Amino acid sequence: MKLINTLTLLFLILSCSSKSWKETSRESAGIAPKANELKEDIVQVYYARAFSWRGNFAVHPWIAWKKVDEEQYTVAQVTSWNIRREGSAIRIEKDLPDRLWFDNIPTLAFEARGKKASTIIEKLKPLIENYPYKDLYRIWPGPNSNTFVSYLNRNIEELDIELPPHAIGKDYLGTNKFIAPTASNTGYTLSAFGLLGVTFARAEGIEFNLLGLNFGVDFADPALKLPFAGRVGYPDRSL
Repeated sequence: MKLINTLTLLFLILSCSSKSWKETSRESAGIAPKANELKEDIVQVYYARAFSWRGNFAVHPWIAWKKVDEEQYTVAQVTSWNIRREGSAIRIEKDLPDRLWFDNIPTLAFEARGKKASTIIEKLKPLIENYPYKDLYRIWPGPNSNTFVSYLNRNIEELDIELPPHAIGKDYLGTNKFIAPTASNTGYTLSAFGLLGVTFARAEGIEFNLLGLNFGVDFADPALKLPFAGRVGYPDRSL
């Protein structure tokens, strides 16, 4: 734990940016359909490069949804500053689903509409309420925002999304759990504290985790999985 805390402190120091977060854009990227134009339930998952120097290494994901009779999207995500402000890492609010993440344009990683979206929305509330790391946030190796979305992925069959390899923290399973099914439920992830692990799955392929950095190959949709760069090759069919 002392090594993790030391490396995390170093990571934070190096993450300093000359640009204040107050100067960055949080406008809509124009990806999501407007709330008043939707005629069905919808669920979307986005990710964007993390703010400041951290964006060279990792991404930040979030999930958004809207039922047909609602006037606004609901957005749920995990951040460190929400613990300081509200005592919980989870922030749930009515908001634009596709905001720039402090200047960084988001990528739409998943979308479901209609009945599939309705099923996901029904499962989201109890899962979010029971998220096991509400009072803990650690940039590296987790639990963090990628851990949160991966937790939802693993527990909602219809949320068939694979986070990119530079989603540091996605393989964090806690301190007393070392194996879990992949999001596709076609294989398993073995992980020791998010620092060392391996994934074998028909959909995800093979992925090795070394100190939170992921290297691998997707055979189903041929691509290399690389730290820093993300996915290089054909897009994943779940995206």
